[in-house]
Amino acid sequence: MVRQADEITRERECEFLEPKPGRRSDVTDDPLPAEHRSPLATLVDEVLAGVGYEVAAATDAVDDAVPGYGGLFDPETTPAELRRALESLLESGLSRPPVPESTSDAFVLYVDGSSRGSPGPAGAGAVIVDASGDQLARLGRPVGSRAGNNTAEYVALQLGLAELLARYEPRRVEVRIDSMTVIRDVWGGDDPTEPGVETYSEAVTTALSSIPEHRYTHLADSDPNPADALATVGADIAAFGPGS
Repeated sequence: MVRQADEITRERECEFLEPKPGRRSDVTDDPLPAEHRSPLATLVDEVLAGVGYEVAAATDAVDDAVPGYGGLFDPETTPAELRRALESLLESGLSRPPVPESTSDAFVLYVDGSSRGSPGPAGAGAVIVDASGDQLARLGRPVGSRAGNNTAEYVALQLGLAELLARYEPRRVEVRIDSMTVIRDVWGGDDPTEPGVETYSEAVTTALSSIPEHRYTHLADSDPNPADALATVGADIAAFGPGS
């Protein structure tokens, strides 16, 4: 994770916010612009999409499809073997794992983006937790081979909100996030400062407008964030090289 250098004085937790009037209440299904990824990383992302971005389910499916004892991250797995396994999975059809039931309409959403070099190989992670503290979803995806940390943070927030709304009917959501840049843009009302994130920002705004009450909690470096490891996995996938 890359922390912002500037220090901003604001409350650690905002009050629950009502959606601003005039915003769309529906969540668009239009695909967001894809950052540059290798063909192999793109195939992995398609498999992830097929299982609802559940990293464990996608990894298990790929590992089962790779011949021998290799797997998605096994150094013995050749790019050709991995490509054939991914194409076979996509041709055979993928199904999302069953959605765990939630006893509440209140949720916590952890999000995190990871970029090696900013720009560099970047991934996004999100974890959906219900009111009792049970983890309902562990999501991740590659963002791009040369993407910045703020872009990865936006993708993580969009990913988590989109899947939360697809699976449940949330009325209260607390987003736990460490990016002050995204917090300023989304909850502070600032215009996005990172080039190229406007479409992600609009998708996030649309998603939040569908949730009656939402707030953020700013995570410090020392605060645990279960989405961190998933963002790292996404960055690992984004690092799969060109020409694969």
